[in-house]
Amino acid sequence: MRFVWAVVAFVLAAVLIGAGIAQRTIFMGPDTQQTQVEIDEPAPFVLIDGDVLRANPGAQTLIVRGEGEIFGSYGRTADMEAWLADSDYNQVTLKKNGDLAVEHVTAPSADGETDAPSDGAEGDSADAESAGRDPRGSDLWLDSFVKDNRLTAENMQLPEGTSMLVAYDGTADAPDDIVVSWPLDNSTPWAGPLMVAGGIVLLLGLILYVLAIRHQRRGRGPRRKGPGPLPATEPIDVAVLPPSERAAIEESGTPRSEPSAGTAAPTDGDVEEAEIVDESKDPDAKTSMRAATRPRRRRMLALPALGLTALLAAGCSSDSWPQLGDASPTPSPSPTVIAPENQKPPAVTEAQAKRILKTLAGTVSEADAALDLDLLATRFEGPALAARTTEYALRSKLPDTVPPAAIPTDQVEVVLPEATDQWPRTVLMLSKTGDDTVPPVVLTMTQADPWSNYKVSNIAEMSADAVFPEVAASWLGTSLVPSDSAFLTIPPANLASTFADVVDQGEQSEFYDMFDDLALTYAKSITDSRQAVIQALADKGAADTSKAAFDMAPTTDAPISMTTLDSGAIVAVTLTDTETVTPTGDDVSIRFGDNAQAKALTDATESAKGVETTYEFQLFFSVPAKGSTEQIRLLAAHQDLLSVKVIK
Repeated sequence: MRFVWAVVAFVLAAVLIGAGIAQRTIFMGPDTQQTQVEIDEPAPFVLIDGDVLRANPGAQTLIVRGEGEIFGSYGRTADMEAWLADSDYNQVTLKKNGDLAVEHVTAPSADGETDAPSDGAEGDSADAESAGRDPRGSDLWLDSFVKDNRLTAENMQLPEGTSMLVAYDGTADAPDDIVVSWPLDNSTPWAGPLMVAGGIVLLLGLILYVLAIRHQRRGRGPRRKGPGPLPATEPIDVAVLPPSERAAIEESGTPRSEPSAGTAAPTDGDVEEAEIVDESKDPDAKTSMRAATRPRRRRMLALPALGLTALLAAGCSSDSWPQLGDASPTPSPSPTVIAPENQKPPAVTEAQAKRILKTLAGTVSEADAALDLDLLATRFEGPALAARTTEYALRSKLPDTVPPAAIPTDQVEVVLPEATDQWPRTVLMLSKTGDDTVPPVVLTMTQADPWSNYKVSNIAEMSADAVFPEVAASWLGTSLVPSDSAFLTIPPANLASTFADVVDQGEQSEFYDMFDDLALTYAKSITDSRQAVIQALADKGAADTSKAAFDMAPTTDAPISMTTLDSGAIVAVTLTDTETVTPTGDDVSIRFGDNAQAKALTDATESAKGVETTYEFQLFFSVPAKGSTEQIRLLAAHQDLLSVKVIK
């Protein structure tokens, strides 16, 4: 019966192991589900709606095959459609029945109603369309990918309202071999347990088989015994035999036995008989030896079964076992942030803003090193560009001039985007390096239209004593404050002139108490620098022959104001302080002396009518809401030499 159970165990083990292997081989289903995008009419761009990518559950994978460098990006659908407003493209959408629909969108004619690209180049949209627009390097994308011949964007989970863009360089027709793939759950959680169970049953069958053989051998009965021992013989003394027998023995030639002291030495037959006698005397001797070797044989038989079980278990991946510990963790409550009704999306995401800042900083560093004003103009505008222009002019003539510090990108502490779906769009950022001795930088950058990149308009260093106000999260965004807003302590349009009055009038200004100590200290430093100019004239003995005048005023650049959480605003303004030195007599000239900057910018050494030097101040203030008892706080400031002119 033991043999029967052993056979049953072997059969059951084969079934279990076979079932486990079959689940991982012939019965294992595909791991992905794919949909081919059919493009009938070629176009430079293919816009794949996010609903197409979310047609099936799971992370999406986009596979694009072509020849050459393939570009792919994703972003907000509305932004991408705005970027493609004057281009031909194929738009892929999802029908209600789950099928794909491909619509060829034709660009409007040159005289049609559409926004022309404002990328700084002259020409109408027809020229831009004929030349093509390269999508690579645009700040509009949330992320982008570039690969040769085959582009694979894996593990994407595009949220609602986003789409994918596929192209080459914006001129050639986009690739038409596009596949969207989703993962399928082809895990076999019982494959591993089945194979392990099969290995255990196989081991049990081997044990039953060995026990059956042992039982069969024991059931045969005792072995047949050999012949009993022969009687012992004594040596024959020939001398005592009768003469006739003794003569017969001598004639036969049989030697006499030579008995030794004690018992006679056994012959070969005696040894064999002795062995037989031993076995007959101890019938369990060989049985004991066989019993001693059986455990070793059972261990040797068990080793292959254990090895097979371990091999099957080791070859199973995590998909071959039940996942008992992967239960979703219970979410913990988090603070609730209520967005205003009809809240627009932020202009950029935090990751997008950091990527833009790194690209922008790299371009500016390259332009600074090469003194390339055209390259700089692709990333700077307004007051920031004006200050850098003078800087380049000085460095080209005075190589020892210290170059401006690079824009830090190591640690971006604040990303405050404007919440809007229109253009222009503005983002305020606060970044710093890992060196605590280098002050953080506050800047504002603006995107003029969908086809333009972000450009820095205001940039200044934050004081170590300044405290940055609480602002909205980057995913929520904020709004711009109108320049004439009456909801702040002072309208943004009046802030620059108000601070200029404090600089000019000092404590006599009616606005003096509206600013904090840091702002007043900075205003006094400007006043002190003016006094230094007057004192320098006196030291040179020119106090009676020349005079200095100063005039601080806001520039024509509109202030940039962004709301904070306390209903206040961060306001960026720009002022100029013009220093005019003129002679007091007709026969007096203003000599530049050791003023190398004036000589470099004017190509002159003196002026009969005087010299006009203009300094630019880029300032960031925190302005409280109207009715607040807080003061206007200075956050960051930066001063540049803007120009030196000979009065004619």
